Amino acid sequence: MVTDNKNIIDINFNPEAALSLAAELFHSGKIFIYPTDTIYGIGGNPFDPGVVKQISEIKGRDESKQFIWLISDLENLLNYVEISNETYYEFLQKIWPAPVSVILNLNERTSKIVNQSSVAVRIPDNDFCLKLLKEISRPLISTSVNRSGENPLTQPELIIEKFLQEVDAVLFHTESVDNKSSTIIDLTSNNPKLIREGSIKFVELLQNLG
Repeated sequence: MVTDNKNIIDINFNPEAALSLAAELFHSGKIFIYPTDTIYGIGGNPFDPGVVKQISEIKGRDESKQFIWLISDLENLLNYVEISNETYYEFLQKIWPAPVSVILNLNERTSKIVNQSSVAVRIPDNDFCLKLLKEISRPLISTSVNRSGENPLTQPELIIEKFLQEVDAVLFHTESVDNKSSTIIDLTSNNPKLIREGSIKFVELLQNLG
């Protein structure tokens, strides 16, 4: 896809420009669409109430419904969550980066900032995402590119056609994207609970818990 719009960037063609723009938009309270290790996501700063509200409005979903966060590494994650179970910490070390989102309890400081007690988070298995996450050194919202009740969009042309007027940039790549969501498991208690099964099976994940 060839375009003259500076806010539409092919990551394969110009990864540096895509990374720079995404970081700039994140820090200035803007939102953008980008590829993840599963499907395309709408991203922004989860600590900015205006960003959270805008993404909820674009998707047409209840503002009380929480978004998944992407994070660069476990060390950064520990700034925001409580992982009291050592087995869970070792489990996350084994499975990430991967398309597995894990619900964890937020620490008291973060919980007060975002007005929620827990969050679904993952370290994505995607080079662009990981570089961006290290650049911003903060969590990044990741929610599928679709209106509530509709299927996620995976084709850049359709994403640009339907969403460009509502976001500040669309960053895409030329590889095809599988229409698969991340597996979500709840680790807020001593018994892991499957919330949504995606490309990685729950039984496979449990094998890493020992």
